[in-house]
Amino acid sequence: MPAGAPTLLGDLARRAPRLMRRLTALHGALVLSTRGRSLASWFGAPILVLETRGRHTNAPRATPLVYLPHGDGFAVVPANAGAERPPAWWLNLQAAGEGVVVLGGRRQPITPALASGDERARLWRRMCAIAPVEHYQRRTSRTLPVVVLSRAGIAIRARERPARLRPALGV
Repeated sequence: MPAGAPTLLGDLARRAPRLMRRLTALHGALVLSTRGRSLASWFGAPILVLETRGRHTNAPRATPLVYLPHGDGFAVVPANAGAERPPAWWLNLQAAGEGVVVLGGRRQPITPALASGDERARLWRRMCAIAPVEHYQRRTSRTLPVVVLSRAGIAIRARERPARLRPALGV
């Protein structure tokens, strides 16, 4: 992945996390409101919107994430721009054990699982080709996981008005 805007945004995320949470929520809202017809990529990488529930508040949260197609599901990396803390969406998803992926006007229930071994290595290499995850890995002492989001049920058409988006401000 070439240097440039993605790493600059990572620097901004470390310096102004509240601003980045608000920008992320806005990005998610725009992707959802246009059903993925607008802003469905991040510097060329495909974006899905992951909906979770806040682990403390049970409030709906929606986060745009770079993803890889993987089997009949998706793979994502909870990098949090290389911060020492994992992102709130990953903590919420772990706590709930389920979420919803919104992609292409469809809502797909999912369950998360950590990739390991050869599967993780293959997905990590693929993710490095589309997102600055290696740059983020160098910034943190935690090992960035690769999370496989497996389909868990039947996808349905996304509603006209998605769940209210809230940036995770208390994290």
